[in-house]
Amino acid sequence: MADTFGPMRDEDADDGVINRSPDAGPSRSEPIRVLVVDDHALFRRGLEIVLAAEEDIQVIGEAGDGAEAVEKAADLLPDIVLMDVRMPKRGGIEACTSIKEVVPSAKIIMLTISDEEADLYDAIKAGATGYLLKEISTDEVATAIRAVADGQSQISPSMASKLLTEFKSMIQRTDERRLVPAPRLTDRELEVLKLVATGMNNRDIAKELFISENTVKNHVRNILEKLQLHSRMEAVVYAMREKILEIR
Repeated sequence: MADTFGPMRDEDADDGVINRSPDAGPSRSEPIRVLVVDDHALFRRGLEIVLAAEEDIQVIGEAGDGAEAVEKAADLLPDIVLMDVRMPKRGGIEACTSIKEVVPSAKIIMLTISDEEADLYDAIKAGATGYLLKEISTDEVATAIRAVADGQSQISPSMASKLLTEFKSMIQRTDERRLVPAPRLTDRELEVLKLVATGMNNRDIAKELFISENTVKNHVRNILEKLQLHSRMEAVVYAMREKILEIR
């Protein structure tokens, strides 16, 4: 049976699926309905043969590209969609987004040869619940389907490692941004900002500080540019939150 799948293996492998559930899984009154999506007919047929041996899994349809997958999903309402990433007409990630819109209850497992980090991140953002490489064993396909149907997420370990690395980088970038000091405003800009916070308009601020109204406008514009904000109110809220400004 493994020959039908090409790179997939029947023997147990160290790089199998994480978060495995028992093969038997919990008892179900109805089989898990699966839609198989891949642009290689031989691969689709191989999956059907393997999954046909599982009493609790039923392949209800197949599609050869992302556009057809969306149509079939809307018509068949599958529980699980097994889908490749790279396909003609419409890719798997784009199709994933559309399927989640038309069949929110469907859970999508990307089953692909693509180990590109960008594909993994895009698939997760598109709503995929699993991301498995086609090098996994045939037994693990059924295990993954059951696990995802039971509410788990499935990611091949090599891809999970990349995901964890990216999370660490995101946390580090966030921490670095927190260490960047708030933009420094001049004493005059702080005066203007404080008066803005009291509800004064530009004319009143100009009278209060004995400067022209145009000068007030320039100060407000500079404040917004320095803080990278769009409105006077945003500037006040930001300044108070960052303790640049304290209003008594």
